[in-house]
Amino acid sequence: MEAPFLDSVIFTEPVEPDIDTESTTTEIEPDFDASDFPAWYQDKVTTEDDSGDVAEAANPTEPDVDEENGHQTDSNYPFDLAVVQTVDRLKFEPVTVIAGDNGSGKSTLIEAIAVAAGFNAEGGSRNLMFSTYDTHSSLADHLSLRWNHQPRWGWFLRAETFYGMATHISRDDHPAEGLAAIFPDLHNQSHGETFLALARSRFTGKGLYIFDEPEAALSIQGQLQLAAIMHESLDKGSQFIVSTHSPFLMGFPRAAVYETDADMGIGRSSFDELASTALWRRFLADPDSVYDDLR
Repeated sequence: MEAPFLDSVIFTEPVEPDIDTESTTTEIEPDFDASDFPAWYQDKVTTEDDSGDVAEAANPTEPDVDEENGHQTDSNYPFDLAVVQTVDRLKFEPVTVIAGDNGSGKSTLIEAIAVAAGFNAEGGSRNLMFSTYDTHSSLADHLSLRWNHQPRWGWFLRAETFYGMATHISRDDHPAEGLAAIFPDLHNQSHGETFLALARSRFTGKGLYIFDEPEAALSIQGQLQLAAIMHESLDKGSQFIVSTHSPFLMGFPRAAVYETDADMGIGRSSFDELASTALWRRFLADPDSVYDDLR
């Protein structure tokens, strides 16, 4: 089924700047003391050990390795994530669900897609721009979005930064021009109630809605209410892209389902094929057997 707005995404590898080694190389006089130079430079020179023999310093081209965790510390994150390298497999439909284990890159990807689409990294509409703590990557700069139509309205909802967004709105309380007057009170209810109040006031019109783990604020009953809001909005021609751990949202009717994997990247799946679905079914059928495996 064709997506009303966002069709697909392409990743372009970052290009390393060309370096003219001839013009940037500086000759050093031979009578220098290596300790006069910063640590990063000392790795490139020879050192003399206690025996008087000259030993080669560590090869500066070898990556630093975190021996405890066994991974390179100079990782080209997030560009080396498998999900980023395979993002061209992702084709959006009216509802697209992205599932996957922690650390597989789904939140990194969905954040970058939202930013590339013009949304604030910490959530909100295209007109709601604020920053409390800038942690998003530069991945959005290397994503090209293919549109069927450009949406006039939309929202990026991040459970992780929802409180900061609500605080920004509440503080903009100018009686004539402030945001607080046109939003529901987002601080005087529970997290889930506030989330649903925002959804009812902002997610029902025709638009593009990108959610990152919306279930974090919602009980199963709350997720039922969110699904009802989504159905109403879809009937008006909206589009939803949802990153989630919730089996309820993974099973959204007629959704295009993708699963992310730290090694294999992203690929089309189905609700029945998801690894989390199998685990949830096993747990619901026999909770004790799952806990027994942990002992």
